Amino acid sequence: MSVTLYHNPRCSKSRAALLLLEERDYPTQIINYLKTPPSKADLETILSLLKMEPRDLMRKKELPYKENNLADPSLSRDQLIQAMIDHPKLMERPIVLANGKAAIGRPIENVIAIL
Repeated sequence: MSVTLYHNPRCSKSRAALLLLEERDYPTQIINYLKTPPSKADLETILSLLKMEPRDLMRKKELPYKENNLADPSLSRDQLIQAMIDHPKLMERPIVLANGKAAIGRPIENVIAIL
């Protein structure tokens, strides 16, 4: 089984997810999403697997959320996805993909549940 981790090395929860995967010897593709944001297609897949809408995946306390008025209900799904591509720090973290499933690693038990 291969695992993909959308990782922010500065985030303690993200580091905990990486440590869990390393301890269990899962081959893991680590994507530092702040440097390499996911594509629109990748985000669509993540959202589908998480059964979430784009705004549900956003960190609403981040400055880009407020600066770009992303709470505006008239914004389309595509506009919200583009906002996460343009400002990847908006994404909740960490995101783990494994076994055709996805989880946000808050709490870490969410990751364990999909492995």
